[in-house]
Amino acid sequence: MAGEIPRAQPPPAEPDPVRDAHPYVLLWQWRRNPLRRRTDRLRAWIALGLVLFVLLAAPAAMYAVGDTVHRHYRSTAEHEARTRDQRPAVLVHDAPRHPEPGSDEARETRYPVEVRFTGPDGAVSTGTTDVEPGLPADSTVLVWVDAAGEITGPPLTANEIRSRTMGWALLAFLGVVLAGLAAHGVTGLVLHRRNLAGWDAAWADTARRWTKAP
Repeated sequence: MAGEIPRAQPPPAEPDPVRDAHPYVLLWQWRRNPLRRRTDRLRAWIALGLVLFVLLAAPAAMYAVGDTVHRHYRSTAEHEARTRDQRPAVLVHDAPRHPEPGSDEARETRYPVEVRFTGPDGAVSTGTTDVEPGLPADSTVLVWVDAAGEITGPPLTANEIRSRTMGWALLAFLGVVLAGLAAHGVTGLVLHRRNLAGWDAAWADTARRWTKAP
């Protein structure tokens, strides 16, 4: 349409041999130059603040979460050790046989089989536990039983507590880092849109002067 002011476009990125050769080109937002905008300086300060935040908050979050999780799992392990014990159980029927008896896979494979055992209250109960392949009926195995008389797993070991603690601590560390990156990306997008709006306003004013009839 005649007379319509075209939409402003960001200035093209032209190669600058001097700037590109500078060893500290990544710090251009901190150096005085006529092309540096207020938003460039603001973005640089925000980036610095986020870096300092991540450097301080990530280890703190890692320690805090790790300490809390370690206390939780240690308390859980102590409770499980008090309320669980191993009891002999008898297979109700034969365990399935492995297709390759004597192989490494057969030695590692376990099949769920129904067993009969005596609970903490003295009553005979039945449950399911994993046993080696090929065990005949009436074979005796050891099972972990909780206070309610149900077959359960063994109490948490020190290695399991350490592994879970490290896993949660690492997740906390990564969470802070990702939060910092997300905040940097959002602020960059907001400032970029602000720059585009500024270019639109400046171009609208300049284009009127260029296209003004004599």
